[in-house]
Amino acid sequence: MSAPHRHRIERAEAFGRVAVLLGGASAEREVSLASGRAVLAALRARGIDAHPVDPRDDGLESLRSGGFARVWNALHGRGGEDGTMQGWLAAEGIACTGSGVLGSAIAMDKLRTKQLLAGAGLPTAPFLVVDAGMPAEAVVDRLGLPLFVKPAREGSSVGMSRVDRIDALPAAIAAARVHDETVLAETFLSGGEYTVAVLQGEPLPAIRIETPRAFYDYEAKYHAGTTRYHCPCGLDAAAEDALAALALAAFDVVGARGWGRVDLMFDDQRRPQVLEVNTVPGMTDHSLVPMAAAAAGLDFSELVWRVLETSFDGAMRRPGGSDAQES
Repeated sequence: MSAPHRHRIERAEAFGRVAVLLGGASAEREVSLASGRAVLAALRARGIDAHPVDPRDDGLESLRSGGFARVWNALHGRGGEDGTMQGWLAAEGIACTGSGVLGSAIAMDKLRTKQLLAGAGLPTAPFLVVDAGMPAEAVVDRLGLPLFVKPAREGSSVGMSRVDRIDALPAAIAAARVHDETVLAETFLSGGEYTVAVLQGEPLPAIRIETPRAFYDYEAKYHAGTTRYHCPCGLDAAAEDALAALALAAFDVVGARGWGRVDLMFDDQRRPQVLEVNTVPGMTDHSLVPMAAAAAGLDFSELVWRVLETSFDGAMRRPGGSDAQES
């Protein structure tokens, strides 16, 4: 595993003028707006010269002409989490929090992520690429029931369905294809669901997630009051250490850096399986990374500060002396 970069910044002035990217045009716009507003308030409370920029409404020219030294990226989903914005910022010489082009693009693509995980020998649930013309019997013979159907390049469980009956599979595939032409079917995992946040190369305490819903869907993540989060997660020390090590390995395999979150589940034999890697996790009042940070003794403003420090990771000097983010 590559050694983590750490840049500890003591003075707010050292960050320069900061743009908080929020909103955007993806299916996760509303969540991004909530994350970005929370981040913006925390940065300003710490004395940082931070300003909101919504690419959908403000355009990218405001980033180019705004004199920004760096970006705190709170754009979830396509356009902000998939390497597109990271590439534009790199070309403009503006530093950005979190992963660069490669890690962002891979992690956003669930198919490529799973292929890389499997190639690296890391455990992930069996899956198939499916389309509406594939016989449902062939999918169920391979993966069993229940199973999950999901678009390859969406987050926050957008377009995702749990399928309990074979006759429901075509509709689930069609619902996922509304969001992406590439659709995955994945074996149902019956063990507990966990998440491990990563901050500056180190794992934060694992969280175990419980929901009475069919699965941890968009409603359970952002609106339902019935979702329960357990931190400490209930695993013994050795098992939690192993889960954290697996999360760090997955984070490294996809080329992620700086900060993020790795979601995992246990199978029926109590073996952890990697679900996905998130390179721009939510920062709302329902979000998991702030919960894990709090368990580690970091309040929200300190978490936001440390994420902003990741904008110095892999930085290169640009004309004028400020830092620019490599891709």
